[in-house]
Amino acid sequence: MDLRAIGMGLAFALMWSSAFTSTHIIVAEAPPLAALALRFALSGGIGIALALAFGQSWRLSRAQWRATIIFGICQNALYLGFNWVAMTTVEASVAAIIASTMPLIVGALGWIVFRDRIPLLGIAGLIAGFAGVGIIMGARLQGGIDPFGLGLCVAGALALAVATLTVRGASGGGGGVLMIVGLQMLVGSVSLAVVSAFTEHLDVTVTPKLALAFTYTVIVPGLMATWVWFRLVGRIGAVRAATFHFLTPVFGVAIAWAVLGEHVDWHDALGVLVIAGGILAVQISKQEARR
Repeated sequence: MDLRAIGMGLAFALMWSSAFTSTHIIVAEAPPLAALALRFALSGGIGIALALAFGQSWRLSRAQWRATIIFGICQNALYLGFNWVAMTTVEASVAAIIASTMPLIVGALGWIVFRDRIPLLGIAGLIAGFAGVGIIMGARLQGGIDPFGLGLCVAGALALAVATLTVRGASGGGGGVLMIVGLQMLVGSVSLAVVSAFTEHLDVTVTPKLALAFTYTVIVPGLMATWVWFRLVGRIGAVRAATFHFLTPVFGVAIAWAVLGEHVDWHDALGVLVIAGGILAVQISKQEARR
């Protein structure tokens, strides 16, 4: 892995992790599902327009359409929808920590359900990662964290993990990466807009703070992070690129502390380091298993 790839990986992890803080600002001033639907409509529209400009096709294989719909619903509507609603009652750092466990959940479900072979290092990483979550959440629950919001975060991570396992191996066919990502965003946007229409009251006062956070979320985590991610995957491969996910809990908690002033104690610091180490061990074990 060269220095450019490392720089791209760090940039992706930083941009991706910052979404939890900007989202927390948005949902404090706007209905979460409606705001997320609008975000995906804008990001998806821009992504598809760029894909067409680059000559990418609408014509996808059956497997790609299946993956696009499943991921559009599970990742964009369920995973992020649950997280955006959860952050109306829980801190951004909590959402970032729970979301960062998705690679651990994928590894555990793949091992238990699909009988995937996991090296000893990977098993140790799974145990360590979930232990780190226990360290943090044990202290947070005693501190009065909203259990409903916490449950939504967990449900979102489970939805994304199940979707990841369901569509694995469905990458072949026509189309292009940018087109597929844009279509996934539109699927999520439509799904969220329907639910929002029946559950939310659209009464929003647009403030400079809300406008800045929303614009940032659309452009930086929504488009730039996605573009950097796929450039990184093209440079070093998906398995090695996924190693940078171990930085999500570290950056997510740090940004929430720096921008929002969220409280961080020794339980959080220890738990985040343990989770990061567990994710890193799982990703390294995947690389070793493919050699």
